[in-house]
Amino acid sequence: MTMMTRKLRRSGAPLAALLVASLLAAGPLSAQAQQQQTSSAAPLAGPTAEYKLGAGDVIRITVFQNPDLLLETHVSEGGTLSFPLLGVIRLGGLTVGQAEKLIADGLKNGNFVKSPQVTILVLAVKGNQASVLGQVNRPGRYPIETADMHLTDLLANAGGAITQTGADVMVLTGTRNGQPYRVEVDLPGIFAPGGRANDVLIQNGDVLWVDRAPLVYIYGEVQRPGPMRLERGMTLMQALASGGGLTQRGTERGIRVNRKDAEGKVQSIQPTMDEALKDGDVVYVKESLF
Repeated sequence: MTMMTRKLRRSGAPLAALLVASLLAAGPLSAQAQQQQTSSAAPLAGPTAEYKLGAGDVIRITVFQNPDLLLETHVSEGGTLSFPLLGVIRLGGLTVGQAEKLIADGLKNGNFVKSPQVTILVLAVKGNQASVLGQVNRPGRYPIETADMHLTDLLANAGGAITQTGADVMVLTGTRNGQPYRVEVDLPGIFAPGGRANDVLIQNGDVLWVDRAPLVYIYGEVQRPGPMRLERGMTLMQALASGGGLTQRGTERGIRVNRKDAEGKVQSIQPTMDEALKDGDVVYVKESLF
């Protein structure tokens, strides 16, 4: 007990004064204590204002200075929930901002709260889904588990692209602002300096398509003939090296590349070793005559 508290008690001061004196003597809370005092169940981080609520989403609704209206619940399969004073309301398909306005207008128009300030926190996202198709390890439909889920998050849920057959450029389709949406995303470019902005946000109903990687085909006098993945900028020499190199009977002078032109006709060309190959090229290594 501090000296100030003992003096107030001897003088017959009221209890409120004793409490104030004790708080003043205790000093400010430590940073750790303040953090413990203000911490609660952490909501999902990110730009949730434009997130559309769906069936199964767990949300917390608070009305400023009205603790009796605090509600933590989930959106039903029909997109509805029961809110105090308002009864059953439909929030499915509304953004967080629209849902907040709907509840605030209902409380105000019903003369329940004069100037309601409504806040909705998305605690768990379960109602929205996106699909991943094509050359991935686990194609299928996946829930959008966070309000700020990006393309790389969705791809990771599907196990990533298949190493040997998955292309680097992926196509995301869906709907934005009521209009059809389509964007091609270069996956390696996302991880380049300044490329994080290309990691687009995923919304309900989006479909991510991972096409097959470009291929070239090698046959003739090579150690391992057959199709192979065409890496970016791969030259003829690199492709031959990936095929194990030429056999003892193969010759560099007899190499031909069959390539389709813009009209779909096949042309036979004799490229240099440092020339880059294209998707669908067929490399033929002839047998040496000597």
